[in-house]
Amino acid sequence: MVGEAFTLRYMPAREDLNTIDVFRDRSHPQRKAVEDCPPGAVLVMDSRKDARAASAGAILVTRLMKRGVAGVVTDGGFRDSAEIAKLGIPAYHHRPSAPTNLTLHQAIEINVPIGCGDAPVFPGDVILGDADGVIVIPAHLADEIANETFEMTAFEDFVTEEVGKGRGIFGLYPATDPQTLTDFAEWRKKNGR
Repeated sequence: MVGEAFTLRYMPAREDLNTIDVFRDRSHPQRKAVEDCPPGAVLVMDSRKDARAASAGAILVTRLMKRGVAGVVTDGGFRDSAEIAKLGIPAYHHRPSAPTNLTLHQAIEINVPIGCGDAPVFPGDVILGDADGVIVIPAHLADEIANETFEMTAFEDFVTEEVGKGRGIFGLYPATDPQTLTDFAEWRKKNGR
């Protein structure tokens, strides 16, 4: 999963303000976030690291998927997590949650700086997720980090091949032996990398 962050912030719910009637308002932050999150973006939700109530469920995540959103991340939980897992959209959460968010969370703002887990997330930051987890890349550093990771991936592919052939790691990884850099340059030329 990769895309620019579009954010939604929750706060603790107040029963007098967070009734089922809030959903009659077309500008309700949760519903508006689902409908306004741009295609290719990642909806990132600050649920205060509280998975006792759901940040979203399969219906909202399906809507995001159908709108072309790249993924969804919360530091809270999802209802219907087994259904969401089958949808084909990257979805990351702390743990499954059963009750609706109305019981504990109140959606309050969209596309503002938030905290998700322990990470500060600003709208437009690059969100990258894989089987190991999710990271946040500040927007102004994205190109620099992409270039560095491209180079590191090439080097680690080279090292993996060398270790697979039986080469030891001393001087190879990290590349403290000058011969390693020479071998790597030859490998890149040979492999067009």
